[in-house]
Amino acid sequence: MKRIIVTIPVLLLWLTAAAQNDSTRFMKQLCNVPGISQVQRLDTDKFHEKYVLKFRQFVDGDNADKGTFDERIFVGFQGYDRPTVLVTEGYYAHYGERQNYTEELCQMFNANVVLCEYRYFGESVPMPTNWDYMTVDNSLRDYHRVRQALGSLFTGKWISTGISKGGQTTMFYRATYPNDVDVSVSYVAPLNRSVEDGRHEKFLDKQVGTKEERKAIVKAQQQLMQRKQQLMPMFNQYCQEKGYQFYISNENIYDYCVLEYPFALWQWGTPVSSIPSEEATDKEWFSNLMEMAEPEYFSYPNKYMPFDVQAARELGYYGYSLKAIKKWASVKNTKGYLRQLMLPDSLRHYDFDPTLYRRTVKFLKEEDPRHIFIYGENDPWSASGVCTWLNCKKKQNMRIYVQPRGSHKARIGNMPTEMKQEITDRLTEWLK
Repeated sequence: MKRIIVTIPVLLLWLTAAAQNDSTRFMKQLCNVPGISQVQRLDTDKFHEKYVLKFRQFVDGDNADKGTFDERIFVGFQGYDRPTVLVTEGYYAHYGERQNYTEELCQMFNANVVLCEYRYFGESVPMPTNWDYMTVDNSLRDYHRVRQALGSLFTGKWISTGISKGGQTTMFYRATYPNDVDVSVSYVAPLNRSVEDGRHEKFLDKQVGTKEERKAIVKAQQQLMQRKQQLMPMFNQYCQEKGYQFYISNENIYDYCVLEYPFALWQWGTPVSSIPSEEATDKEWFSNLMEMAEPEYFSYPNKYMPFDVQAARELGYYGYSLKAIKKWASVKNTKGYLRQLMLPDSLRHYDFDPTLYRRTVKFLKEEDPRHIFIYGENDPWSASGVCTWLNCKKKQNMRIYVQPRGSHKARIGNMPTEMKQEITDRLTEWLK
């Protein structure tokens, strides 16, 4: 993608001599915001102007003595007084480089966007990397500092939003800095109470889909286990060709892929009808397993390790039930699998702290921010979503919308017509 790279001193000289149109004025103002550096202009089909920049952050809290790092941020400009969408990304933000990048809420309200990469991901990694400072509170302080810095440019209302881990971050951000934004929209955001929350297994076993669909998935898992001896040579060759390394044996990793199968199928809305028949070949069954639960998820080095650290410490995760495949499994106990499979020895010492979970639950129960939660009915992450326990009937603002038979792809735009209109009307009223 074509970029115009401008260093700050040269840029300011050029701007002085250039025609004072809206484009040059905004870029000059952006470059003058304290903490911002390395401003690069990007091509865009969706905004008047778009930039990628670096924003100086503290490694730990507001303590400059612990060091600083540069956070990568993408800014799409529509107008000073337009609403501004602050994307509390939970992972990498490289997709912001795409020429056609935008956000659903930006399209709905002709809004600016500020897309922030999460600390310890992509180009936003402190050096040296001390994992003690990879905490949710530190990440929230990052967003707070960005909001304060850019608030002088964008004078319209602010909306925080994110998807999945980003949706969690939106939730935590609103609970910690309730006055930073006017509106929040969390998409498919879980709120887990422990490393292995416990609600997801019950959801997959008893609640999701129809009884016939759940039976078909169990039969698929059992087929994969019954064919394990024939499929293991394919599995070993596949992992070797991909260069995957694991902390446990390939035989056990195969079992975990089969355990992951139902979660992955429902999470991404894969039709149960896509499961091969019992008469299908071993090759067809192997291809289906790789499409559904590819083993890279359990490999190292893993680009999502920063998330795994947070899941073990504060965010929590889901567990696995061996019941369907216990008869054939080489894995005898899945307890503690996240640390065993996803983290190196040097990062397995962190204990789970429920403080973040309790603080967020307390805020959501007691307060009533302008916050919308979007979930998919069949998404396993909804089992630990606020949709399972938060009562909004007596609240004036907060609302939860669950897409019927929806997956982790649930968005405002693909909601049923009446639900979509209700959400749109509510957001429009809030943003007046």
